[in-house]
Order: sequence, then structure tokens, then C-alpha cells
Amino acid sequence: MTPVLEQAALALRQRNPEEAARLADTALKADRSNLVAVEILGSALIELRRPEQALPALQKAARRSGDPVIEDLFARALFATGQTSEAIDQWRRATSRRPPHPPAFLELSGILSAAGRYEEARGVLDQALGLMPTADGLRIALGHIHLKLNDRARARSAFEHVRAAAPGRRDAMVALAKLATIEGDYAEAAGLYRQALAKHPDDPPSRISLGKCLLELGRRDEGEAIIRRAIYDAPSFAPLAISALAGASHGRLFLRPSAALAFLASASS
Repeated sequence: MTPVLEQAALALRQRNPEEAARLADTALKADRSNLVAVEILGSALIELRRPEQALPALQKAARRSGDPVIEDLFARALFATGQTSEAIDQWRRATSRRPPHPPAFLELSGILSAAGRYEEARGVLDQALGLMPTADGLRIALGHIHLKLNDRARARSAFEHVRAAAPGRRDAMVALAKLATIEGDYAEAAGLYRQALAKHPDDPPSRISLGKCLLELGRRDEGEAIIRRAIYDAPSFAPLAISALAGASHGRLFLRPSAALAFLASASS
């Protein structure tokens, strides 16, 4: 990697995509075949929400190289510019490459799932895990697809597999907590949320979910206090908190959102 590209990669890691794009563009002008420059430029422009500017370089590099990292970025840029069908086709090409590139499988399954094509999404992840059986992130994603298909037994198996392999993984604990909530076991769910928050306390959705579980268990004061504290620390999650308060059997129903916000604000002050 050239010094210019090393600086570009550092800028991208430091969340300075504008500088990363500028440096990568400079490197690419000096060597149009440099895939690292294309990767950094594409990543930076997508982060800057200027994916249309990344398309020409990514398209040329993807067709020339068959590199799954570049193909994945090209698909992301296509999707970001509204070319969903073309993006899916490109992700399918990326997932056919070897060695496999896990993010391409996650992106493709996520897009298919969002479109309600759950069986296709499950097939993508089954294929991925056949190639990468220790990829826990893929297995967690597969568990969530199982839930979409109301296959709770297979979802639990996927989540517990990951938790057994990596007991400290927050996403596995949160996934099992969500499953327990679906099954109405609020005590189990609350315990799992507490374990997840002990390791990663800065997680407002999990704090709100814990509060809702406590409301369902009849522990209203404790549940409301946890929800209020979550909103005090992260006000942007107020809609989720209002939904939790209104949806719990022992929660609170507000006639106006403003009344709910006033309740949260007054109780947090």
C-alpha cells in the first residue's frame, strides 16, 4: 500500500470520509487499476451518501477483478441509488466468489428479508454457513430469519449455538431475550437483558426492552424508572419508549404523544 493510501485508510478508520475520498481519488488517478484505492473511495463515498459518484469506478473494478469486496461495495452503491434488482444480482455474484466474503451474504440476506423473501434469505445464510461454519454473525442473522418464519426452535438453536461458542456476545443474549419475550417468558428475557447490559450498558433499546419486561412482570415502578433513565440518556429513543409503555399490560397509555414526552421528561428531571 502506498503512503497516500495508508493515509486514506487511516482517514476512513478515523471517520473522516471526505479526506479518505480525496486521498483515494488521488491514488486512483495515479493508478487506475489499484483495487485498494477503489475500495477506499467507494467506501468513503457511500458513507458520505454520494454513492452515485462511486458507481463508475466500482463498476469498472468489479467487472475487471471479480473481487467480492469490490462487488459488495458496487452492490451497496447500486442499492443506495435505487437500483435494487441490479444490486441483488451483484450481491449474488459476490456471494459466488471464493474465498467467501461474509458481508456480501449478510447484505444480500438482509435485503431479501426486508422485501419479505424470507426463504431466499434463509437459503443465502445456510449457504454461507456451509462455507463458514464458525461465522457467528451469520448464524445470528439466520436465527432472526428463522424468527421471521416463526420457526422458534431453529431460532433458539442458532442463538444458543453462538452463545455457547462466545458467552459474552451481546447480540446473542439480546436475540435470546427477544425470543423469550415473544414466548411470554418475561423473567427469562429480563435476566438476559440484564446480562447483556452488564457488558454493554450503552444500549438504549435493550434498556427500554428490559423496562418493558419488568412492566409485564408487574414491577411497574422499576420498569418505568429504567425506561425513563434510558430516555434521559438517549432522547432520540423516546418513540420506542412510548411504544413500550403503551404496549405493556401494566404500562401507560397516553392520548397524545406530547403527554408521553412530558411524563418522560418530568420523571427524568
